[in-house]
Amino acid sequence: MLTKRIIPCLDIKDGRTVKGTNFVNLRDAGDPVALAAIYAEQGADELVFLDITATVDGRKTLIDLVRNVAHTINIPFTVGGGISSVADVSALLNAGADKISINSSAVRNPDLVNELALEFGSQCVVVAIDTRYINGEHIVHTHGGRKPTELRTIAWAKEVEDRGAGEILLTSMDTDGTKAGFALELTAQISGSANIPVIASGGAGTMEHFVDVFTTGKADAGLAASIFHFKEIEIPALKGYLKDTGIEMRL
Repeated sequence: MLTKRIIPCLDIKDGRTVKGTNFVNLRDAGDPVALAAIYAEQGADELVFLDITATVDGRKTLIDLVRNVAHTINIPFTVGGGISSVADVSALLNAGADKISINSSAVRNPDLVNELALEFGSQCVVVAIDTRYINGEHIVHTHGGRKPTELRTIAWAKEVEDRGAGEILLTSMDTDGTKAGFALELTAQISGSANIPVIASGGAGTMEHFVDVFTTGKADAGLAASIFHFKEIEIPALKGYLKDTGIEMRL
């Protein structure tokens, strides 16, 4: 049985870690390099770094900050935000990223998923899907959750897998920052039909929520931000708890 992964997420704005609720009302959560070092030391399985305003601002990801984080940690490191070409990905991998995450650019140009998978290998390509439930359907959003698209979430998840994505980072905008639990039904639907790992994001508030997302939600990894940033849950305690409930963890 594959071990499940715990992944802290650093949402970056203006070089600082921030955290909001339902993608708005952002508040400062600290220095990303310092937080990254703490999480690596505490036993996080991976780290995700999302430059959440890069696409909206029409600029590239903060390469120097990526380089500083990469020098500080020894765990797999995924970077997203403002990535739209093979050259962008090369620059980030050269700066120390292990994987990249694309969202808006994949929606705008789905062939980019194929291109990146061909150039760098599927294991390097994470497609992030920000989704909101609207009028009875799960709808994909871009530009840091600001723009709804015509895409249906479940069909889009299948398409990006077919195009060569190695992993899906699924964020429910409805549960994001609420600490009321992950979007279990949607996560289970996508995890159940995907042949690639699904990282569940949005809504973690208790240790039990991780049990739920790994069992009911069938997720391969659980991603969270504020509960780790503000020390509401410590990673070693969480992993110990999950192990005790019978979930395979790397301690």
